[in-house]
Amino acid sequence: MIRFTAAALALASLLLAGNPAHAVEPGTLAPDIKLSGAHGPVNLAALKGKVVYLDFWASWCGPCRQSFPWMNEMQAKYAAKGLQIVAVNLDAKREDADKFLAEVPAAFGVAFDAQGDTPKRYAIKGMPTSLLIGPDGKVISVHAGFKGAERKELEDAIAGALTAAR
Repeated sequence: MIRFTAAALALASLLLAGNPAHAVEPGTLAPDIKLSGAHGPVNLAALKGKVVYLDFWASWCGPCRQSFPWMNEMQAKYAAKGLQIVAVNLDAKREDADKFLAEVPAAFGVAFDAQGDTPKRYAIKGMPTSLLIGPDGKVISVHAGFKGAERKELEDAIAGALTAAR
């Protein structure tokens, strides 16, 4: 049984209704992120020169449970070629994120934004939503949701971005 907390429903409402009119689109510079992380501060600007797969997630998001093992696989496979995955958690309570991560570990960077400022700046409408960001800091692509059938397409985009970055 899925149980939604008041905070989760408020966040969902914020994501659906409180977004700015202009979404972050391919070709635009990705807004910087400076958040606390599971293993220290996360700063998107410090990753310039790498291809970044930026993922927005929450503990109550079913597809997020499916995406984490895939992101672990991608990080292991492409880290040496310049990929850095960063997953931004949007739970209001850190305990909810920690419980999720205990069940579905992350072998990549995890940041926490309980205030929900980052998804507003990125105009995120649902979770998970991922952005592929080039080494120049510009958004290459934006993808909403996560389905097993999309894994190859998403991996091809990562591989293509890494090849173009050489």
